Amino acid sequence: MDITDSEILLELFLALETPEGLRAQLLDGDILIELPFDGYHCHLISSLTDQVYGKSAIDMQMSEHKGLRLVTGGHHPPNHVIPHATFVPDDLRLFQGAPPWMEPDGVAMVAEVTSNKPDQDRIAKRHCYARAGIPLYLLIDREKSQVSLFSKPHREEYTEVHLAAFGEPLALLAPFDFELDTKDFL
Repeated sequence: MDITDSEILLELFLALETPEGLRAQLLDGDILIELPFDGYHCHLISSLTDQVYGKSAIDMQMSEHKGLRLVTGGHHPPNHVIPHATFVPDDLRLFQGAPPWMEPDGVAMVAEVTSNKPDQDRIAKRHCYARAGIPLYLLIDREKSQVSLFSKPHREEYTEVHLAAFGEPLALLAPFDFELDTKDFL
């Protein structure tokens, strides 16, 4: 049996032992290594999470380190992505007993905060999450001082986007159904 380059890359990725504090992801055939987050990043995720827990129309669970195994475009191995925040309805208990790289079925929203390679969050991850059919993708763009909520995934893209500058409210769609206050993002 011939082993493809894609299978070799996936095997290498899954065998990686990243040093403590670093995160490895496989995105469209590239292995990405992320450094620990700065305080502003942590502040933004904390503010988002606090509001989801306090205002969401239904109870949610959140993981900052949940690996998702997602379909890929082209001839690459499956994407293995760790969103900065993954939200699932509490009653589904998707994280309980989930493998390190779980399927995205049941995920309500993923959120990313732009890092030192913002186009990965703005473009590559957006396409990746849309292909996986994740209903909502929230991008907190530090460089642009804006929040983007992508919704209605279709193939490799989201067909709707809602934008708000930091300081302005952004309506989070169902199942969240509340206005995200971004004043604290400034």
